[in-house]
Amino acid sequence: MNSGHESSGTSETRRDFIKKTATAAVAISSVGFLPPTAYGQDSPAKVALVTDRADKLLKQPPVQWAIGRMQDRLKAKNISVALHAELKNVSPDVTTVIIAGHASTLAKPILKTAGVSIPDVPEAVGLVRGKSAGRSVLLASGSDVRGLVYAVLELADRVEHAPNPVGELQRPDRIVEQPANPIRSIARMFTSELEDKAWYYDKSFWEKYLSMLMTQRINRFTMTFGLGYNAPRRIRDSYFYFTYPFLLSVPGYKVKAVGLSDKERDRNMEMLRFIVDQTTRRGLHFQLALWTHAYNFRDSPDVNYRIEGLTPQNHAAYCRDALHMLLNSCPKIDGVTFRCHSESGVPQGSYEFWKTVFDGVVRVGKKRPIDLHSKGIDFKLIDTALATGMPVTVSPKYWAEHQGLPYHQAAIQAREWQKAKPGENMERQRRFTRYGYADYLRADRRFGVLYRIWPGTQRLLLWGDPAMAAGYSRYSNICGSLGVELCEPLSFKGRMGSGLRGSRDGYADASLRPKGGDWTKYLYTYRIWGRMMYNPNTPREVWSRFLKTKFGRAAGDCEIALSRASRVLLLITTAHTPSCSNNGYWPEIHMNIPIVAGNRFCRISPLDPALFITADEFADELISGKRSGKYSPMQVARWLDNLAKAANAHLIRARAKVADAKDPAFRRLSIDTEIQAGTATYFAEKLRAAAAYAFYRKTGDRAAVAQALKRYKASRDAWAKLSETATGVYVPDITFGPNSVLRGHWADRLKAIDKDLADMDKQSKEKPPAAESEKASVSWSRAISRPGFGRNAQSRVRCQHLPPAAFRPGKPIPIEIAAEPGCRLSSAVLHYRHVDQSAAYQTVEMSVRGGRWRADIPAKYTDSPYPLLYYVELHDPRGAVWLYPGLNANLANQPYFVIRRA
Repeated sequence: MNSGHESSGTSETRRDFIKKTATAAVAISSVGFLPPTAYGQDSPAKVALVTDRADKLLKQPPVQWAIGRMQDRLKAKNISVALHAELKNVSPDVTTVIIAGHASTLAKPILKTAGVSIPDVPEAVGLVRGKSAGRSVLLASGSDVRGLVYAVLELADRVEHAPNPVGELQRPDRIVEQPANPIRSIARMFTSELEDKAWYYDKSFWEKYLSMLMTQRINRFTMTFGLGYNAPRRIRDSYFYFTYPFLLSVPGYKVKAVGLSDKERDRNMEMLRFIVDQTTRRGLHFQLALWTHAYNFRDSPDVNYRIEGLTPQNHAAYCRDALHMLLNSCPKIDGVTFRCHSESGVPQGSYEFWKTVFDGVVRVGKKRPIDLHSKGIDFKLIDTALATGMPVTVSPKYWAEHQGLPYHQAAIQAREWQKAKPGENMERQRRFTRYGYADYLRADRRFGVLYRIWPGTQRLLLWGDPAMAAGYSRYSNICGSLGVELCEPLSFKGRMGSGLRGSRDGYADASLRPKGGDWTKYLYTYRIWGRMMYNPNTPREVWSRFLKTKFGRAAGDCEIALSRASRVLLLITTAHTPSCSNNGYWPEIHMNIPIVAGNRFCRISPLDPALFITADEFADELISGKRSGKYSPMQVARWLDNLAKAANAHLIRARAKVADAKDPAFRRLSIDTEIQAGTATYFAEKLRAAAAYAFYRKTGDRAAVAQALKRYKASRDAWAKLSETATGVYVPDITFGPNSVLRGHWADRLKAIDKDLADMDKQSKEKPPAAESEKASVSWSRAISRPGFGRNAQSRVRCQHLPPAAFRPGKPIPIEIAAEPGCRLSSAVLHYRHVDQSAAYQTVEMSVRGGRWRADIPAKYTDSPYPLLYYVELHDPRGAVWLYPGLNANLANQPYFVIRRA
């Protein structure tokens, strides 16, 4: 059996790197996490930290910072802590931690005696109980600076959350980990002068926030400017939009942001230097993202800061020189991100412009990675960046401008890969690059690929699901990709001039505002995301310690309740996305789309149309009696029901166990869980209503419209209930943009739901539409009870399949699958394509012999620079159809197989 993880045949080092990560985490860390009662309850409150003076890693500022943080955590627990250069100076009765690089003279004998090795790969971590000079010690080690910092910070985190901190340092640890993804980035965006200046200028915030990121093993921080608008048109708030004039006065140019004082500009630059220095001091990579290079804002009479002093003739040279000056002024900036398609304000295909701007990076004389946002760009622009000699990364969106389930879309929406008409511009010709990995995963590429998760789905509500985060960790490195950048919670708050004075957290109830700042509401989110992206097999103890500190006996139920609720919006986004743009769809506060008027809701495409179908398409399948095997709205509704029931059940248990149900942190978790569980019920019932209504429109069956009306009323009731939960908790106008879909409150949406419901009620009493065909005379009750359509639509025959380890270009690839003993298949269809989202699927009927179904991916098709992906459509004698491997019980796996070139 195979879970659907990537099978690959190239980049041996990279594949082994990922494989060893999982093996090390499971095999070694499993012995390391024991309950505090198992050791050292009566240990003296003294700790010694021993460091090796000869170890070069120990002299690095990030390591010194981490050791200081460890000391602070111990002192905060009233534990005496002393630093020693030699073990012989430490009393034998003092709990001792040795901090050393894995290759140091202090660490080597401990590792050898313990029979443990720390791999010589970037950012590997070791926590090993061993012997030194005949004494029991805990070795905190790493393969490099970051690895050693992570080891020390893990101990500091344990101390912070442990009831018996000294006992935590006496554990019999044998933990070795290494990262599953080379890049694990968090992006913070400045998009509103009103809402973002406060945190930008707050030095205390930066120190705490960056320390938290490093503790959770995020290794890159991206400070993002220029994403306040989609394009340079109708601009009201231009602060930092075209970034350079807000930071610099460039000699030789009279460029300025009109209305910005020199003092404020210089303060901005001073703060940027501070942020960069604090980031790199902790060992994080600092990435500067410059998404806009427009100076002329169209249709913007009310813009607050107009850019003066630029013309088409000096634009490129100014940007080059400003970038050069900026990088020289902040020499610790490690890399630069650019948006290069027309939304940057620079016309598509302006290769000379970007060549000039990239030269601003080159002139500094230091290797700095260039990251290109992938939308609309072609290989000529990538080659222009590569010609600089800098490392180049292309960064596609993971799931359009939203967040779906952890796998990459098996297919993008049809309108995204339609061929351009003759004469259309490059951006239109490469429309398929807008919302996924596109055609960038060639085996012969000379650039890295890094995914970016946009803030369309999850912006405001608390999120935390270890299973989903682990899935993202496993599939962010598909075909040798480098990892992922997450646009953090509250990204786009106040965007496009919608910023409001007051609290940024959205709370109307002041008692719910986190005392440490809005970002501290999401500490659990950062913890889950960062640690799982580093190691998808991270032990549960890492996040449960945090929950136990917050919620005591209720921690376990809080964990499960929030995890199930956190899957809801990701599943909805995957199965039902009216707009790939974050500007047109916000499922957290869903703007109602009518079922009746124009039959719109029934026709909304899934974000993955290869694996999911619309309500309208499901109605066609009901009428024809032929299933495609794709996940129907009814199946999605069942998943949503299960998630809502589990979230609500565990929330009830948590309320019964928590010491103080009025505690703000518990209330925040409880309310957001309740809202997301309510959203699950709302969508589950509305999807059922849409399926029944679509069937009614095609057949005229009154029983179907009666069912639709019943389900829609239940949907409306669920929304009314969650709106009531949110009322008084969140402000009436939560703004992530100026348009109605991007702002407001849950209660605002009821009016449109009621109108659509009234339209359906009225239509149910009118003369029904005529059946579309003779086949459409089937009744709803009969159609939905057919094998493969009703409650057990996704019951499956168990199968055996071993995906090929690799393939050779120009050679056929045999694919075989068999039902397990006692199970039967009646037919099977192989679906395959290149790992290129502009490519259409090929299909072939599989033949059976001796109970094994087989088909070949043709040699001609494998003669390509692209890896391959495939899945199998299976039929059983009862008429049921399903896709293999499909989604597993927690929806966190990859529902297809990937094969790479040998």
